Amino acid sequence: MRLEARFRWLPTPFRSLFLFIIWLLLNNSVSVGHIILGALLALLIPLFSMSFRDPQPLILKPGLAFKQLLIVLYDIIVANLQVALLILGPSKNLRPGFVKVPIDLMHEMPITILASCVSLTPGTVSAEVYPLIKSLNEDDEPAQRYLLIHVLDLDDEQALIKQIKARYEAPLKEIFQC
Repeated sequence: MRLEARFRWLPTPFRSLFLFIIWLLLNNSVSVGHIILGALLALLIPLFSMSFRDPQPLILKPGLAFKQLLIVLYDIIVANLQVALLILGPSKNLRPGFVKVPIDLMHEMPITILASCVSLTPGTVSAEVYPLIKSLNEDDEPAQRYLLIHVLDLDDEQALIKQIKARYEAPLKEIFQC
């Protein structure tokens, strides 16, 4: 993945802005010297550290990303209430289990965000991402990645898989267009 020309001198604009603001806050000053030094550091640090970073897809739809953040926050609140009811109820009604969710995402950042959304929602924890392994036999089905999830109360495995793919994975594919 090659950076476009407009990002060559400012490869991570949000990180540069963040570094600039943090520099000014740490120094508790907005003097001309601190502004110049902060701007210089905010430009040079991302440029020099760019070779250490793995290329990741850009967020191409920030509005959708914000909407997805609100959806995840809503799911966290609802799941907290559901887990509280489960815990306060009889423990024999719990049906814990593991579910392998096939994922179509290829880049590490969207996969990490998907796993984080699942783990942040009470009652579910991302346990592992099975790596993409290509088959040696041409007749086998194409390679597939899986997200292994532990669920506190597993009612319907297929419904959970469909919910995760529709509610979290599909928007991430659209946000990052991958």
